[in-house]
Amino acid sequence: MGRTYFGTDGIRGTANRHPMTAELAMKVGMAAGIAFQRGSYRHRVVIGKDTRRSSYMIENAMVAGFTAAGMDVFLLGPMPTPAVAMLTRSLRADIGVMISASHNPFEDNGIKLFGPDGYKLSDEIELKIERLLDDDLTQRLPTGDRLGRAKRVDGVHDRYIEFAKRTLPRDMSFEGLRVAIDCANGAAYRVAPEVLWELGAEIVKLGVSPDGININKGCGSTDPAALIEKVREVRADIGIALDGDADRVLIVDETGAVVDGDQLMAVIAESWAEDGRLAAGGIVATIMSNLGLERFLEGKQLALARTKVGDRYVVEHMREHGYNVGGEQSGHIVLSDYGTTGDGLVSALQILAVVKRKGGTVSQVCRRFEPVPQILKNVRFAGGEPLERELVKHAIAAGRERLGNHGRVVIRPSGTEPLIRVMAEGDDRGLVSSVVDDIVGALRQAAA
Repeated sequence: MGRTYFGTDGIRGTANRHPMTAELAMKVGMAAGIAFQRGSYRHRVVIGKDTRRSSYMIENAMVAGFTAAGMDVFLLGPMPTPAVAMLTRSLRADIGVMISASHNPFEDNGIKLFGPDGYKLSDEIELKIERLLDDDLTQRLPTGDRLGRAKRVDGVHDRYIEFAKRTLPRDMSFEGLRVAIDCANGAAYRVAPEVLWELGAEIVKLGVSPDGININKGCGSTDPAALIEKVREVRADIGIALDGDADRVLIVDETGAVVDGDQLMAVIAESWAEDGRLAAGGIVATIMSNLGLERFLEGKQLALARTKVGDRYVVEHMREHGYNVGGEQSGHIVLSDYGTTGDGLVSALQILAVVKRKGGTVSQVCRRFEPVPQILKNVRFAGGEPLERELVKHAIAAGRERLGNHGRVVIRPSGTEPLIRVMAEGDDRGLVSSVVDDIVGALRQAAA
């Protein structure tokens, strides 16, 4: 059975347009509330959100849905996605909700659901909720004193701040480091600078004035230009760029150069392997991670397991095979010793700890390998299945043959937009560019 509402990372779309409407959000609350009823006790759900204006609309609709289903709602306010996952477990909730479209522009919004263990829902549970969404739920809802209640929860920011600090050795201090941090005017605008300040760093803050419409706008991990300029201006030792819900991070070194998730995973993998902390002899990444990362890890006698794009697939592979480090090139890094989902702040703290311990500059510490030339282009299509056209299949096969054993071609439809992503990488940039252009040309012809 195909999925109608859930994509690769929950439900997402333009706020106030199908499927991201208040009506559907309320019904998701009802359906998820029914799906997670497991006994006669008072069930509870925690709901966090980012700083989008539409998050208030979605939050109120979901409160109505969950309370209608008989669940008590604990409202966290603006909080990072990893904090919601952590608090779902800490508060012994039956389900957790994060209202956010992550790195998308403010017009979009989304709903991410977590189970009582703090992990994102499996395909099976999402399909169960989808079936309920298509049913008439009115006869399955409680009445009288079995209805749920809602309340705001105090002190959750302090809980997450202490949690993040405890991921480091007790004697770790960032005193002497000047850190520029860009919170993307998003969910971490309060907690992330506070954590770094309490750990002793000198803080320069950007993206900490959310107004409901400026999330991810000219700031954050998807647009680090302002952070790059600020790092150079104030001569910061490091710049940290989070996205709107703070489950991703990119680093800017002291020269203003951006360090992506592949390099950050290499830093953590190497450091943890040296300390005997790296589980399963390697890390997990997606098919989009650079071939240079794979070669670097091989040189360290470490493995790279690849999955489909999407942090849920990375986490599933980590759990199934015992890895404790995984992530994506975008900077969505999962450290399962500490959390159940990507945590941009905790990942940044691990990088800072390595920098502090080694005593070098960020550019020295975080440039672990030379990336293989990699080119990614997106092709928008209005409908149909262009990947099934013979001219596209031929172009893809020809590209893979031309690259041979010296590169890769990855073709994948976006899980959130009507796009087909074409990526190729290899040692010869000219050849890689030619292969991508040929495939893109065939796709555009097929999509016309």
